[in-house]
Amino acid sequence: MTARLRQIVSSIAETFWLLPAAIVVIGVVLAVALVEVDRAGLVPQTLIDSRWLYNGGGTGARTLLGAVASSTIGVAGTVFSITIASLSLAAGQMGPRLLRNFVRDRGNQATLGIFLGTFSYALMVLRSVRTQSEGEFIPHLSMSVGIALAFVCVGTLVYFVGHTASRINVDTVVELVSADLTRAIGRLTTAGPPTEVWRPTAKVAADAVAIADPRRGYLQHFDADRLADWAASRGAVVTLLVRPGDYVFPGAAIAWVAPPVAGAAAAITRATALGSQRVSAEDLEFAVRQLVEVAVRALSPGINDPHTAMSVLDRLGAALCDIAGRALPIGVTMRTGGGVVAPAVDYDGLTDTMFHMIRQNADGSAAVLIRLSEVLTATAGCERDVARLATLHRHADLALADGTRGIANAADVADLKQRHELFVALIGERQLPRVEAE
Repeated sequence: MTARLRQIVSSIAETFWLLPAAIVVIGVVLAVALVEVDRAGLVPQTLIDSRWLYNGGGTGARTLLGAVASSTIGVAGTVFSITIASLSLAAGQMGPRLLRNFVRDRGNQATLGIFLGTFSYALMVLRSVRTQSEGEFIPHLSMSVGIALAFVCVGTLVYFVGHTASRINVDTVVELVSADLTRAIGRLTTAGPPTEVWRPTAKVAADAVAIADPRRGYLQHFDADRLADWAASRGAVVTLLVRPGDYVFPGAAIAWVAPPVAGAAAAITRATALGSQRVSAEDLEFAVRQLVEVAVRALSPGINDPHTAMSVLDRLGAALCDIAGRALPIGVTMRTGGGVVAPAVDYDGLTDTMFHMIRQNADGSAAVLIRLSEVLTATAGCERDVARLATLHRHADLALADGTRGIANAADVADLKQRHELFVALIGERQLPRVEAE
């Protein structure tokens, strides 16, 4: 699947309107089908006369369907107006980018779809009802299904209120974004020892020609296999200078090609898809940045919620434990005769994204810095790679330095130093054999 096709599929999958539109279509088709069943007289008269189906007159049927249609569309509009207002308030505390989780939430989409689908069903059945003066026709089966759908809407309303109240809870939001990060780790990392990430060098630049890109936007999807096949067929090596999540500036070099070959710019354009937002299933740092944004906003003076920041740190530490023993992508896709090399996220960069902004905004917050040290200690207990342990050690030293400088209370500083000493002791014992808990 090409990069642009993946971008289109991903955009459609995350749109809010797709599921509601599908449910509306189902409601219309169901209404037409059931009305035809009623017209064909396939419903036994004994069943119509029973208490299980609607057996009222035409005027009552029109009144009932009109009430169902007007109430469902009214409730849908009111509920979602209130929801948007509450989400706007929540966005001020957790960040507007997290509204994406509401947009792609299937529960919210299904709720809107059920209300609108019932509204459409009621309208389609209403148009077929005839009173005695018009040549009476009462679709008994269709009316009964419409009444059932009205009760489904009542249950959906109760579900939606509880669902939305839980979704705007900060702990729920943090857990949802953490689950996205866990899935990204499973998808973008591989089992095995850590490998060195490729980095561009001056020698590579000296032997290559730069390819400028007139487009602008965030690189959302990159088809490395397609571009590698093209490069190999021409005996070239394409060195991409950006990775998914990076911003492409108009007129700036997006890649180097060595040796220079015709059609390189067009091939790179076909293999990359840009968008206005930093949203990509291939960007491991995207979910990390969402979590960090929650923590940074929680540490702002206007909110001052260190517990949320500590909750985020717990999730980030769990993500690093998931990465332990797994290799991050190296950005190299080679074929016989050529291939593609591209920048990729490394452990240093990933941990910097996780901890730098939180630590910088937690300057003077003893509770957050102490929790950061504890998370680093726990993560070091999961990791056995020496280079990665050195990275964690660097962050522990930074937390201690910030705390020593910014925390006024000597007892709090002593607590932070104690956590740091525990971390150092654990690092010193990294070569000791471990026994897994049963």
